[in-house]
Amino acid sequence: MTINKKGMMFVLSSPSGVGKTTLTKKLAENNSQFVISISHTTRKPRENEIDGIDYYFVKKEEFDLLIKKNSFFEYANIFDNYYGTLKQPVLEFQSKGKDVLFDIDWQGTQQLKKIKNLSLVTFFILPPNIKVLKERLLHRHNGQEKLIEKRMNKFNEEVSHWNEYNHVVVNDDLNKCYDTILDIITSEKKGVCKKQNQSEILEKVKELIR
Repeated sequence: MTINKKGMMFVLSSPSGVGKTTLTKKLAENNSQFVISISHTTRKPRENEIDGIDYYFVKKEEFDLLIKKNSFFEYANIFDNYYGTLKQPVLEFQSKGKDVLFDIDWQGTQQLKKIKNLSLVTFFILPPNIKVLKERLLHRHNGQEKLIEKRMNKFNEEVSHWNEYNHVVVNDDLNKCYDTILDIITSEKKGVCKKQNQSEILEKVKELIR
């Protein structure tokens, strides 16, 4: 079976703290066919984040101008900051046969799904349980209790969009989750869509939002 030579688009979404950014970077670092779509954002850089590598950090005025120019594939307001994906770099990578990875939320994914003729495959990543999720957020945002509470309060809303995605994966072990995603991507590149146990996923979702 011939592998699709045209670059495809693979979206990784998850509630905050579940690990989509870590998984996206791991996929790109270990596989030369992947490139990460670097989003524009109006939020301030976190410690160790680098402009042009993690995000393009821009003023709200510049972001608004890009919206007016219809430069974005998708954009969304997340936790009072804007994030968006420029069209031109993605199309250029695809034309060179590169697969583009998107680290975006459900709002951006909904917008991408409305665009016709995109070779798009979407993943939603779940935490193994709420305790682990809170521990990850505490590690990332040490001492920022209000921010952690805000993100935890948004969890149920974000998880409610799981069934809008092609694949749902639980990030219990980072390496196993990575292997699962890479295996699904390899199959999708061959034109084979792996089926998932929807009942099992639904049970996990119910367990998480109790």
